[in-house]
Amino acid sequence: MIVLSCKEINKSYGIDIILESVSFNINEGEKVGLIGPNGAGKSTLFKILTSQLDQDKGELFIDKGKKLGYLSQHLSLESTNTIYDEMLLVFDQLVSMENKLKDLEIKMNEPYDPSKEEYHNKLIKDYTTMSELYTNNGGYTFRGEINRVLKGLGFIEEDFQKPIAILSGGQKTRIALCKLLLIKPEILLLDEPTNHLDLEAIEWLEEYLKAYKGTIIIISHDRYFLDAVTNKTLELINGHVNCYNGNYTASIELKEKNYEVQLKAYNLQQTEIKRQEDIIDRYRSFNREKSIKAAESRQKALDKIERIKPPDRDGRASKIQLETLIKSGNDVLHVEALKKSFGEKLLFKNVEMDIKRGEKIALIGENGRGKTTLFKILLESEQSDSGFMTLGKNVFTGYYDQEQSNLNTEKTIIDEVWDDFPELTTTEVRTALAAFLFTGDDVFKKISTLSGGEKCRINILKLMLSKSNFLLLDEPTNHLDIVSREALEDALLGYDGTLLVISHDRYFLNKVISKIFELKQEGIKEYLGNYSYYIEKKANPLRFQHEEEFSGKTKTQIQQEKKKKKESEKQERELKQKTKNIEKSISDIEKKIEDLHEQLCLEEVYSNPEKSKDINNDILSLQTQLDELYVQWEEMID
Repeated sequence: MIVLSCKEINKSYGIDIILESVSFNINEGEKVGLIGPNGAGKSTLFKILTSQLDQDKGELFIDKGKKLGYLSQHLSLESTNTIYDEMLLVFDQLVSMENKLKDLEIKMNEPYDPSKEEYHNKLIKDYTTMSELYTNNGGYTFRGEINRVLKGLGFIEEDFQKPIAILSGGQKTRIALCKLLLIKPEILLLDEPTNHLDLEAIEWLEEYLKAYKGTIIIISHDRYFLDAVTNKTLELINGHVNCYNGNYTASIELKEKNYEVQLKAYNLQQTEIKRQEDIIDRYRSFNREKSIKAAESRQKALDKIERIKPPDRDGRASKIQLETLIKSGNDVLHVEALKKSFGEKLLFKNVEMDIKRGEKIALIGENGRGKTTLFKILLESEQSDSGFMTLGKNVFTGYYDQEQSNLNTEKTIIDEVWDDFPELTTTEVRTALAAFLFTGDDVFKKISTLSGGEKCRINILKLMLSKSNFLLLDEPTNHLDIVSREALEDALLGYDGTLLVISHDRYFLNKVISKIFELKQEGIKEYLGNYSYYIEKKANPLRFQHEEEFSGKTKTQIQQEKKKKKESEKQERELKQKTKNIEKSISDIEKKIEDLHEQLCLEEVYSNPEKSKDINNDILSLQTQLDELYVQWEEMID
C-alpha cells in the first residue's frame, strides 16, 4: 500500500531549479535511502514532505492515517528539562495513568465499609479497567524502552539527569533522535542520522531501524549504513529522482547498467536525428518544390520525435592526487606509555604504537575517549601527562582537522591557500583551486561564507599541496558527498606515504584501511585488518588465530595466554547463560502479571475486596521483582 507519493514536484529559487518533475511512490514498510550530491535538494525535498516548504507545482500524497516524524540535520532541541524528563514527555499519558493507579491503590487499601459497597466496587472496576489499559499500552515496559534507546545512542545513566540546555549541539540532536524513536511515527524521515554518533551507537541504530515496523526515508552519505538498513534507493540528481530497488550497493550496480542502456539509446537516437537532418539539408539544397516539400515533411516527422535525454552522470568530483615530496624512513612513529587526563577524567593511559612507512591505519573508539586529543599530542599541540613519542627520520606530517579550525574565516579562498604556499604562481594556485571546483570569482569568497563541504575541500587541497609523507586525518569524509568521498578514497589508496585516520565511515575503513587501533582507557588494542576484520575478530576472538603474534614468546607465556583466553571464553558463556535465564524470568513474571490482571476482571474477584487486595499485592510484589530483573539485565548487556 502506498503511504507517500510525489508527482511532478517542482521547486525553484529564482532562476535556480532545485527540483524538477520529481515523482516517486513509497510503500508501507519500505526503508528508503535518499542519496545525491551536496546541494542536489535532498533536504529541500524533506521540507516539502513535512510542509515546511511549499512546492511550486506538483502533487504530494501522504496517508492521513500515518503519523510522520522528521529529524533535521541541523536540529537544535531547546528545552529546560533534563534528558530523562524530556523522554518521559513522549509517555505523558502513561505517566498520568500511573499516578491515577497509585491514587486508586491508596483508596482501595482503605478499610472496607459495607455501607459504601457501591463505592468500593467502582474503585475496583476503575482500577481494573485502567490497569488493563496501562498494561496494553506498554505501561510496564516504557521506562525500560527509554533506557534502551538512550543507552543505545551513547548516553550513560549519569547523563540522564543532565539539563538539555547545557548539552552541545550534537548531543541535542542525539536527544531529538532518541525522542523521535520513542514516539515511533509510522513514517520516519531522517536527515543524516549518523552524524554525532560513534561506531557503537551507529551499529545500534542500524539494528533498531532494521527492526522498525514503520516506513523510513533516510538522507545519508554513510554507504555502509545505507547498505545495512535500506531496501530501496532514490537518487536525486540534476533536479529529478531515479528509483532503484535495493540498497546503496545494489543501486550503484543497477545505475551502471541503466546508464549503459540509456546511453546506447540516446546515441542511437542522436545518430538517427543527425542522419535525418543531413537528408533534410540535402533536399533543401536542391531548391526544387518537390524536394522542399519532402524536406518539410521529414522535418515535421523529426519534430514529433520524443527526444531521449542524455543519461544522468554524477557531478564532478575534486581531482585529488596525494603525493609525497620526500620518502620517510621505515620507522614513522614510536609511542610509549602515553597518558592523558583532564581533571579527574582519565581519557587513556599506557598508549603504545609503532607505525611503519606505508601503513594505512585507523584510530577508532567511543566518542569522548580522546582520539582527537591523541592526535594533538602526536602533533605536539597538546601535552601528555606522561609517556613519550618519537617521529622517524624525514617524517613530515600533514593534519586534517574535522573542525576546520585551521582555516582563517576572514580570508578569501585564494588567500587562504596562497598564504600557506607562497612559492606557487597565480596560475598554479588558480589551477589547483579549479581542480577542487573553485573557479572564476568563487575564489574570492570569504571562508566564513562557505559550507562544511567547501571548507573540507580546501583543507584536502592544502594537504595535497603540502606533499607530506605522514597524514593525520580527523574525520576526513564528514561533510563530503558520496562522489567526493570516493574520490578521496581513491587518492588515499594511491598515496605512497603513511596514513593515520580517525573515522566513523565504515565503508571508508573497509576500502582504505589495513590496520585498526582501538583506543580504550587502558590503551590501544591492535587489529591486523580492515573494519570487517575488526568486527569479525571482536565477535569471534578465535578466528584468524594464525595471525596472533605468539612469535618470540616462551612456552609458559603462550600457555598462560591460552589459559586466559579459555577463562575469558568461559566467563562469556556464563554471562550469556545468565542473561538468557534473566530474560526467561522477565518473560515468566510479565505473563504472571498479565494473568493476575485478567483475574481482577472476574466478577468473583472484583466483587470481593479481600481477593482484589491480595491480587493487587501480588501484582505489586511481582512488579518489584520485574524492575530488579530489568536492572540486572541492563547491567549485563552494557
